[in-house]
Amino acid sequence: MLTKAQVRHCLDEITKMFPDAQCELTHRNPFELVIAVLLSAQCTDVLVNKVTKNLFKKYKKPEDYLAVSLEELQEDIRSIGLYRNKAKNIQKLCQSLIDEYGGEVPNTKSEMVKLAGVGQKTANVVASVAFGEPAIAVDTHVERVSKRLGICRWKDSVTQVEETLMKKVPREEWTATHHRLIFFGRYHCRARNPNCPDCPLLDICREGQKRMRKRL
Repeated sequence: MLTKAQVRHCLDEITKMFPDAQCELTHRNPFELVIAVLLSAQCTDVLVNKVTKNLFKKYKKPEDYLAVSLEELQEDIRSIGLYRNKAKNIQKLCQSLIDEYGGEVPNTKSEMVKLAGVGQKTANVVASVAFGEPAIAVDTHVERVSKRLGICRWKDSVTQVEETLMKKVPREEWTATHHRLIFFGRYHCRARNPNCPDCPLLDICREGQKRMRKRL
């Protein structure tokens, strides 16, 4: 596990690499963001944005998603992984928004996670991006980077990774750190081919050092 000073060093270096990191899911309001994040599970943001380009033209409010058959909605998002289950959750979510929240996305994580298809990660993303509440959403990139660098332990659960990051990162930096860790994992410390040779954190990254030794 990295020391507090080493964690600070990691955050500073990653900030230098990706100072303008932000949510890459195209959206115009909290409702579209919820739908986009729900669709992004086990799917790339690039593909989600391709699908939502037309989806958000056709469906502008919760009622629109309920005005069509489940089969039609499934067809509209067919290129997305797990599209059948996601379509069901979208319609359930929209019904809940209408019945319980006046058609608006609730602005608290405790209420958001009650919606179909919305877990802790999705709630954190929407809370931070749409409502400005500091949060660290742990997706596959954040989890992988945190464990590779030694900020968290390999055996830690997603919840434990989130709790550890919340302790080690100043609250006012939670949202920015979330986006920067995603960019670092998506464009530099990739899952299958991390760019260890050019990494400014190689000197403190045991995982990276192991990978470099294997190349010799």
